Amino acid sequence: MTSASNGNPIELLGALHPPHSLHSLHSLRSVLSQSLLGIAPAFSELVQQSIPHSALVIFTEDCTGRPQKKAGSVEIIDAVTIAELDVVRSAMPADGSSVVHQVRTVGGSGRDVVAMMSATGALLVLTDPVLDPDEASPARRERLLQLEALWQLVALSIRHQVAAAPPAYLLDSRAASTERARLIAELSEDHATTLESLLAVLRARDTTDTAARQIASELAATAMVRLRAVSDRDRSLTEEPVARAFERLRDDLRPLVRFGDLDVQFVEPPVDGRALPGEVAHAGRAIVRSAVLALIEQQGVQRVRVQWNCDGSNLLINIRDDGPGDLTAEVPSVRQLVSRVAALDGTLRVDATRGWGSEVVVALPLDAPGSVTAAAEWGLSEREREVLELVATGARNRQVAAALSISENTVKFHVAKLLRKMGASTRAELAALSR
Repeated sequence: MTSASNGNPIELLGALHPPHSLHSLHSLRSVLSQSLLGIAPAFSELVQQSIPHSALVIFTEDCTGRPQKKAGSVEIIDAVTIAELDVVRSAMPADGSSVVHQVRTVGGSGRDVVAMMSATGALLVLTDPVLDPDEASPARRERLLQLEALWQLVALSIRHQVAAAPPAYLLDSRAASTERARLIAELSEDHATTLESLLAVLRARDTTDTAARQIASELAATAMVRLRAVSDRDRSLTEEPVARAFERLRDDLRPLVRFGDLDVQFVEPPVDGRALPGEVAHAGRAIVRSAVLALIEQQGVQRVRVQWNCDGSNLLINIRDDGPGDLTAEVPSVRQLVSRVAALDGTLRVDATRGWGSEVVVALPLDAPGSVTAAAEWGLSEREREVLELVATGARNRQVAAALSISENTVKFHVAKLLRKMGASTRAELAALSR
C-alpha cells in the first residue's frame, strides 16, 4: 500500500473519505487535544472504530524521556521494548508503505501487526489488527488510507507538542530520562560482569573441550555486542550532540529568515561539546524560538544574534537584538519563558541598554537537580566529578574518553579512584551514589 500523502495537512484531511470524514474529524480533534501522555489511549480508541486491535504503540524520537506511547493490552504494552520496535522500523519499506499482517515480535511474542511510518519519522504499530483478509478489498484499502491520514496528523501534533512542551511535561521527561539512564547503567554493568566472568571461565586452561569453549566464547561475545548496542541505542534516544541540536535550531528559525526581513546570525557551539539531554535540547530550541519572537515584537529590530555554548554542566544560550533596548522580564512573552526555564532548574536574565538593544541570557543545567551534588561529600577533583557525571549516565570508558578528550587509560584511572573514594564496587553503584 502506498503512502496516502507526503504529510501536507490539506492532503491528509482529503484522505478522510465520506461517510466517515465528519465523524473522524470530530474524533481526531479529541485526540489532538490530548496531552502527550494521553494521546496514545485516545488515538487507540479512535482507531478501534475502524480497525480493532489488541494494542497500539507509538515510537517517536521526538520524545526523549518517553519515546514509547502505548495503549491496549497490558501484557503487550508492559513487555514491548525499544529493540523490538527498532526491528519493526528497520523492516519498513523505503517508500513508506504500510506493512499489513506481517508477523513481528512485539511484547515478547510473534504477532500480526499493521505498522506505519509518519513523515516525522515516528512509527505506529497496531497488534492483532482485525482486517478483511482480502488485500484487494476496497473497504480494507479505505480503512488503511484513513488510518494513515490520521496517523500523519497525530505524529505531526506530537512533534509540535514536544516543541512547545509545558513545564509539567519537561519535568516528567527529565525524571523519566534520569531513571532510564540509571536502569541502563545497572543493566549494562550486571550483564557485562556476567558475560566477562563467563568468558574468563571458558578461557581457563583447565577447560579441555576446545570446540565448546570456542562456541560459548563466540556466543558470549555476540551477546556483549548486542548489549552495548542496546545501551548505545538508549543513549541516542536520551541525548543529542550539541552541534546537531543547534543545526535543528537553525532549521526551526529558517522561516523567519526566508519570509521576513530579519537577519538572524548564528554563533555555533563547539562541535565536541558535551551531548545534551533530549529534554534540554528540545527546551533550548523552544526557548530560543520564543525569545526571538519576543525580540522581534519590538519596533525597529532588524538583526538578531543567537549563540549556544556548553560549559560541561550547562547549555548557555545568548540572544541579542539591535532594537530599542527596552525589553524587560515583565513583557508577557518573556514571562512565559520563565516557567519553561524554571522547569529545568535554569536561569533567565534580560539585559537591555536603551538605544543599543536587548539581550536574553539563559543557562539550562544538563543534569537533573542533585544528580552529582553528593560528589562534594567525597572530596572529588573537578576531573573526577566530570568523569562521575558521565559514568552516572551509563557511558562506557571509550565514550567518557571521547567526551572529555582524554585517553581510555586515564578514564580507567579516574574510575578506579572514584570506586575507592566513594566505597563502591561497580559503576552502577557509582551512579546510584552520585544521586
